[in-house]
Amino acid sequence: MTDAHHKSGYVALIGKPNVGKSTLLNTMMGMKLSIVTNKPQTTRRRVLGILSDDHYQMILLDTPGIIKPRYGLQEAMMKDVRTSTSDGDILVFMADATRDSVDDLSLEFVGDTPAILVLNKIDKVKQEDMLPLVAAYTEAHNFEEVIPISALKGRNIEVLLKAISDRLPLGPAFYPKDMVSEQPENFFISEIIREKIFKQFKQEVPYATQVNIVSWELKDDAKDVINAEIIVERDSQKGILIGKGGKAMKKVGTYAREDIEDFLNRGVYLKIHVKVRDNWRNSDTQLRSFGFDK
Repeated sequence: MTDAHHKSGYVALIGKPNVGKSTLLNTMMGMKLSIVTNKPQTTRRRVLGILSDDHYQMILLDTPGIIKPRYGLQEAMMKDVRTSTSDGDILVFMADATRDSVDDLSLEFVGDTPAILVLNKIDKVKQEDMLPLVAAYTEAHNFEEVIPISALKGRNIEVLLKAISDRLPLGPAFYPKDMVSEQPENFFISEIIREKIFKQFKQEVPYATQVNIVSWELKDDAKDVINAEIIVERDSQKGILIGKGGKAMKKVGTYAREDIEDFLNRGVYLKIHVKVRDNWRNSDTQLRSFGFDK
């Protein structure tokens, strides 16, 4: 029997890099769906999380941090943000409470969709120090509500969830209530590997890498065998990733395998190979082959 009062809708989380969108998605979901590092632009494509209870279903869209694109991959990332804001019934506009200026570039993506201003990282700032920033944002845009939170500490998350659910349109669930994402396991496995690269390497190397799952052999009575490839743009980047005697890549593989086994709840053999594809981040053909659409 359909609940006439049930609500369902898409909720896009948007904002500049490192503002805490992925941390917020994971906190709201109560599980890790989006990879998180201290480097900006870790998220490259939107990650969909499905949060359901008896009365609503929120389809949460974690999006790449909003930037001015400098190459093809970043253009595809910004297209993903625009698609998400277009799909969203509600926008959660995230801002860093420790900053003192308005993120004008991200505001350009809001449009006419109802938006909630979420000031994140309130655990790092005094409440009175946020007031000028709140005033500046509310003058720049007519937000539905302003909610200060700490995504990392879980503060005011229930307040935010209620504000979102109150504004969801009436309608049946789009997905089964026990479903948490529509993305395949391959996607999450490749993201786990990419997270380890972002955490282990500095400067340009993480941004020049793309991780693909080449094959996955399921075993009933033994560990699964997963073959992954890491794409880089130059031989020098390949050398850095592999490291002297293969030590750097072995470290990536060990940490990734541990998280993959936790994610899958079974043992795996993880085999990783590094390949060079010159300037792939600006190649339309290669970007499309990796699932990015400019």
